[in-house]
Parts: sequence; C-alpha cells; structure tokens
Amino acid sequence: MKKKILIFISIIVVIGLIILGIFCFKKDNKSNLTKIRLAEVTHSSFYTPLYVAIEKGYFKDEGLDIELILTPGADKVSAAVLSNDVEIGFAGAESAIYVYEQQEKDYLQIFSGLTKRDGQFIVSRKKYDNFTLEDLYGKEILVGRSSGMPALNFLNAIKNANIDLKKIDANYSVEFSALSGTFIGGTGDFVNLFEPNATLLEDQGYGYVVASVGKLSGEVPYTAFYARKSYIENNSAIIEKFTKAIAKGIAYTLETDEATVATDIINQFPDTSIEDLASMITRYKEADCWLENPYIYEELFTNLEDFLIDFDLIDDYVPFNDLVKNFYHD
Repeated sequence: MKKKILIFISIIVVIGLIILGIFCFKKDNKSNLTKIRLAEVTHSSFYTPLYVAIEKGYFKDEGLDIELILTPGADKVSAAVLSNDVEIGFAGAESAIYVYEQQEKDYLQIFSGLTKRDGQFIVSRKKYDNFTLEDLYGKEILVGRSSGMPALNFLNAIKNANIDLKKIDANYSVEFSALSGTFIGGTGDFVNLFEPNATLLEDQGYGYVVASVGKLSGEVPYTAFYARKSYIENNSAIIEKFTKAIAKGIAYTLETDEATVATDIINQFPDTSIEDLASMITRYKEADCWLENPYIYEELFTNLEDFLIDFDLIDDYVPFNDLVKNFYHD
C-alpha cells in the first residue's frame, strides 16, 4: 500500500513539474517578445488584415507583442505617437501630412499601408432600390470631422460625380465615435459609417446600406501605419518585422474565404456573430478596399494630396520620399 502511495505521489509531482515547466516556458517565451504599443483610430472589420495578423500569431512569429490601444480620431493617434505614448500609429495618412506641414522636426513617417479605399458605407433611413448621390439633394448627411479622411473621401466622391455640394446638408459637427448614436437618435437622413456599425444599424432596423464611399471616391493610402522618424531610424528591424506580419495578414485575408476569416478574428468582435462578420468582410472585399501588400505607391499618395489641395487643407505637395519609407519587400 505504501508503495502505491509513493507511486501516486511521484506521478502527481511529475505532472506538477510538467505543468510548471510549460508555464515557465510560456512566460519566458512571452518575455522574449518586443512590446509594441499600437494606437488604432477605430476598431472596425475594415481593418481585418491587422486583426488576422494578431489572431493568427503573425506578429508573435516575428517576435512582437502587440498592445492594441483604441484612440478615436486621427489627430489623437498622431498626437499619441509624437508624445511617445505609443510606438506606432494606425490612422489616415493625411494626419502624417498635417504633422509634416507643421514643420515638426521628428515628424511622422509612413512605413506600411493596409487599405486603399475609404471603408465607409452610406446608410439611409429610407430604402432605395437604385440609390444615386443625387438622392442626397435636400437631405442631411452626417459625415464626421471636416478635415478627417472619412469626410474628405465623401467630399471627393461628391466631386467625382459632379454633385452640387451646396444642395446637400453635410453635417460635420458630430464626432466620429458618435455618428451611429446620433443617427439612431433621429438626426440626419443619411450617415456615413464603417463596419460593424453599418451592419448593426441594418440589423436593428434603423437604416439601409445604399452605397460604398470607397468605390465612389477612388484609391488613396486610406489608412496606414506610421512612427516617428527617429523611431524608424533606430528600430528598422522592428519596423521590418511589423511590416512582414501585416503582409501575411493581408495575403491571408485576400486568399481565404470570408467565413473562415471571420472565425479567425471573432475574438476581436465578441458582440458580433460570425455570420455578420463574414458579411462585412465580403462587403469590403467586393469594394476592393485592401491593398495587395503593404507597399504604398507614390501615385496613390499623390491622389490623396490632390484632394487635400483641392479642399484647401494643404497648400502644396509634400515630398513623397520624406513622408513615406516603404519597408515591404517581395
């Protein structure tokens, strides 16, 4: 009997040591990762490739531990990067241009892209079978902050379609994060929303998605990753690893069916069903919103500057090679 007890105790001790060893290995393995604080302008399925890179472990494969920090507003993201509160910012490329225009010595450099079109959808209170932008005449539409990428791309879409903006009541007074709630509360006939908010409003019976702003506006480096110039110079290996993880996330998203991708990233959207999330991803694929890889081409950057100049937000083109330092390599 004593022999059996000793054998049992020995087994328990061995199992305990194994568990302790696994725990210590995981702890040591985690401690070997480089912590990167990443400020994201909003949390949306529009950024699916980023979440794929997180959930599929592509960042960890590159030795990086990503702390995702929601920082609503591109101006707030750029401020967080400039103040060293975070290492990397993820927002509209226009925010890096604005900082450069202010003659900041340690300005922001864009090193990787993710989206090439606006990710908003026009949501209407009324159902339209054949919606056109002329249906906005005489109506109020909530478009967000006047100098932000969402509003700028909407205005560019209006310009491309030769629509008279003076005939539209464009409301710029509502903060980006409050657009859904304000529309639900009864303000506006239309609102521009990213996913998952557009689908949520449809599901709740508050409106109907009638158009993609991105399709109407055209290709630009819509959302990109940037860091301070000095950080990139001193941490080029980290930036390259980060970009590799993003490239893997983009490739996987484009090559994999939507239901599988939705299952992969559902932890990022716990209040959304896999079916709805898959539908959102499909919507963004159909709108051709994601870059094929993180490389930012000068042509797309110039497209962005064209309408920043058209809308009197900058006076002239900024040097592409100053603002953009591509780290993607085939």
